[in-house]
Amino acid sequence: MTTGQLMTSPASPVSGAPPARRWRLVLFSLLAGAALAVIWSPHLVDRVIAGGIADPVFGGNIGDVAITGSGMAVAFAFVTGVAGMFTACNVAVFCALAPMTAQRQSVRGVLATLARPIALLLAGAVVVAGLYGFVAVLVGPDMPQLSNARIGDPETGVRVRSVQAGVVFGLIGLIMVWRGLAYAGVVRNPLAGLFRRRPGVEMVLLGGLIGAFLIGRPFGPFRNMFSYAVRTENPLLGFVTFALQSAGNIVGVAVLFVLVTVLTRGRFQRWLAARPGRSDRFAAGAFLVVGMFFVVYWGVKIATRLAGAWWPMMPYNS
Repeated sequence: MTTGQLMTSPASPVSGAPPARRWRLVLFSLLAGAALAVIWSPHLVDRVIAGGIADPVFGGNIGDVAITGSGMAVAFAFVTGVAGMFTACNVAVFCALAPMTAQRQSVRGVLATLARPIALLLAGAVVVAGLYGFVAVLVGPDMPQLSNARIGDPETGVRVRSVQAGVVFGLIGLIMVWRGLAYAGVVRNPLAGLFRRRPGVEMVLLGGLIGAFLIGRPFGPFRNMFSYAVRTENPLLGFVTFALQSAGNIVGVAVLFVLVTVLTRGRFQRWLAARPGRSDRFAAGAFLVVGMFFVVYWGVKIATRLAGAWWPMMPYNS
């Protein structure tokens, strides 16, 4: 099987599965995504995990550390990108890579198979994230992501940057839900013909979607880097730092995927390949879970807060 064939495999629906089984997969995945949105702990992911990785590198809280030059900004962007790889956003990267290696092959073969799709993911992410950084520096400090203003009550109202995050991630979530439904074979994929003719296009587009995470990301260290880039009034630095942070996300998850492959000696890939359609079901479920998480955690949650409605809060998030 060629790399190109591997890259087109996830685009096919769940082969041979009866409609009832497909819809069960869809229903349970969407419910799992909604449940994840309720139990999610941003403190655990952003402070404990990401901070635990990046804080020792810079000798302080990465949300507050002073960036003192362009060289440090570049290093800060990449390291915090890698540190932020465990966010729900980047589950999409893992989901995109797994079906491509769903065949019986050696660990060395799996690693060789990963090279091209990772490069295509990086290309899409770097272009989208970098262009946003370039434009953001040109616009300057009026960017909503840098604002501490609140809508409504100045103490308890929803921050403007959270509204931007809700809109951006809500739209990304809907795209991911649609893609998951297409993997499951319950909706038509209008781009299927293009993906068959140009197998790398889907990975570039997914990379662009991952790069777009930065358009809404409220991650504290990202705003720290964002503020520094704007203060320099150097759009090229904005392009480089934003691109590197997005690249750090992808590289970090890719390394994690390689570790899973090596530590399991390829058993994960063999499990995916053991039954026809399993890799497609894996991709469908993963994209539905992550997409629904985005829709509920960012879109629905922010909307309920704006409306003053009730939202379930876990004790550890209060």
